[in-house]
Amino acid sequence: MQTKPFMPKSHVASGSYKVSRGKKQLIEAYLGTCVGVTLCDRHANVGGLIHLLLPEPTGMTPFQQPEIYATTGLPIFIRALCDAGAGKERLEACVAGGALVGPLSNQDLNLDIGGRTFEIVERILKHEGIPILKAETGGFFTCGLSLNLRTWESNIEPLSVPAMDLAEDEFKRPTYKEIEIAMEHVRPIPQIALKIIRMTNDYRHSLRDISKEFRQDQILSAKVIRMCNSPFFRTRKKIDSIDRALVRLGEKRLLQLVASAALEDFFPKTVQGYSLAKGGLYKHALGTAMISEILANFTGKVSSDIAYTAGLLHDIGKVALDQYIASAYPLFYRRTQMDGMNLIDVEREELGVDHTEVGSWLAEHWSLPENLTDTIRHHHNPEQATVDSGLSHLVYLADLLMSRFLVGQELERLNTNALTSRLQEVGLTPEQVPVVIESIPHEIFYD
Repeated sequence: MQTKPFMPKSHVASGSYKVSRGKKQLIEAYLGTCVGVTLCDRHANVGGLIHLLLPEPTGMTPFQQPEIYATTGLPIFIRALCDAGAGKERLEACVAGGALVGPLSNQDLNLDIGGRTFEIVERILKHEGIPILKAETGGFFTCGLSLNLRTWESNIEPLSVPAMDLAEDEFKRPTYKEIEIAMEHVRPIPQIALKIIRMTNDYRHSLRDISKEFRQDQILSAKVIRMCNSPFFRTRKKIDSIDRALVRLGEKRLLQLVASAALEDFFPKTVQGYSLAKGGLYKHALGTAMISEILANFTGKVSSDIAYTAGLLHDIGKVALDQYIASAYPLFYRRTQMDGMNLIDVEREELGVDHTEVGSWLAEHWSLPENLTDTIRHHHNPEQATVDSGLSHLVYLADLLMSRFLVGQELERLNTNALTSRLQEVGLTPEQVPVVIESIPHEIFYD
């Protein structure tokens, strides 16, 4: 039996592109609302892929990331290919993405970010005389676009479709007692993270109170330094010590990094559970935290420190339920990704409980502040929040943006039926959504 030859892969993140000469490698992008374009000149043995986030600049924020827009990024990409030796007259294109990622509302249809991005891509390619040999855009499902740098073949396929199937009557629903035991056996949040969470909620930011503790932990210190230099928190100069991190990032950001690094091992690293990729739950939590902070600064409705913490913790209930999702992964995948159901509705049907309920139980068990517990419980339905409605609405929006623009990480699909009123709750209009997306450093969408 012949085995398929190994092909190294390289991911192209949102708002970026890669250009290469022929070699044994596959470059790929995971696409939801975003649009991906491959271009290659087979004769010159040059090609590449660009991952576009938005159709065009809104004009409301400083113009710093031209690669994220179709109007500016695609011409830059074409020019880079020509600089690498491609002939524009020989370029061939493949286009994918621009999906309406459900569940959907009229607001999704009205904004139609993916559809407008594709229209601009199509117009630019036609103007440049570049034929589109293959295009699969729109629709309601996420997909992967890849380019083989050896054969110059482009491929479009659904993301992470399980090879096996599971009939609903084959899944043994856990009893509530079994779920209670699972919750009780969840490892506690690291003490140092709890300290920072409580300090942040009390508006106290004294690094002196905890610096001795985490500086003595070599593993945690190394994680913090690694995160400082990661795409999420990328700085202009490499940071190689906690002292330099403090000087360059400031006490507030360093505390956030310590809490985030301390929670890295708290989230499961399995692939067939809530995550569609290794470490997907943690990456989603970290990205939601950063977008929550950005939204808080943008709207001025919520403290940015508390928003970051709430975003980081919003899905802690998934930690206890992950083992049950993993045991019925094809079933949950089919119901959420192919049938388009809201995840918490599937959880309630199949488990009798959802991750927001379990998360609020864990938060109470660890004596987390009431506003965080309330947000964990109601971030899918923020209108039901009773302690801090603004915080719950803000984390919902951050969670939604992560689920739309960093696809291929987890099963989450958020309902947008009440999106307009939820935007109003934090002081945003639908027209400002692209402005908010534009203000997010595109590194946040790296995986």
